[in-house]
Amino acid sequence: MNAIFLCVAAIFLPFLGTSLGAAAVFFLRSLPSPRLTGALMGFAAGVMGAASVWSLLLPALERAEHPLTVGLGFLLGGLVFLWGDGLIARRGRVDRSRIPALSLILSVTLHNLPEGMAVGVVLAEFLSSPTGSGGGAALALAIGIALQNFPEGAVISLPLRALGKSPPKAFLPGFLSGVVEPVGALFALAFTGLAAPLLPFVLAFSAGAMTFVVAEELIPSYRSQNKEAGSIALFCGFVVMMLLDVILG
Repeated sequence: MNAIFLCVAAIFLPFLGTSLGAAAVFFLRSLPSPRLTGALMGFAAGVMGAASVWSLLLPALERAEHPLTVGLGFLLGGLVFLWGDGLIARRGRVDRSRIPALSLILSVTLHNLPEGMAVGVVLAEFLSSPTGSGGGAALALAIGIALQNFPEGAVISLPLRALGKSPPKAFLPGFLSGVVEPVGALFALAFTGLAAPLLPFVLAFSAGAMTFVVAEELIPSYRSQNKEAGSIALFCGFVVMMLLDVILG
């Protein structure tokens, strides 16, 4: 029973962290000013930039048999998002003002998938251990990811609120972006032999996608609102996420 409880807690804690971060929209009483909107976009850029390095690329390099796998995954992640953005622009059927929000949601969702897979891989190692060791490590990893996911959930929902969405409509994409975490964990638990070798590439691919969104969408967005506030917030967001990743490991 203790093993079952530990597995359920480890699988769903990261999702809970994302959901609580997204719920920050319910504490905004009105739409943010251009200065605050720029700061929110800049903070999102900083959080995602740091997460790309410490949450994704460094763990990918630690797990990869060859660094070329990580480099190819990173490049492919950026190129796929670049291709998708260009395809939308050529068809001209989507309001360009919605594309930053869409790219942001997709990239954070993509980032959450390998995090869930990482929890599942560690849980699989715990369940297969004849001595039952490793449960504490799995739970600690899940708690660390949950705390890191709090600003990431907010990074999706707060900019959507700044773009004029109602609190429930801004909350929903942030909430849904975390659903892939338990899905990734369950996939890794069921197919550990397949998930573990894929993890470095998936981590790097997600990092490439997030870096594209930072460079192509978030930085131009905050500069169009208030570049001074956005630039300061970018550095703050980067430091906050870096410290969370390093301290929570």
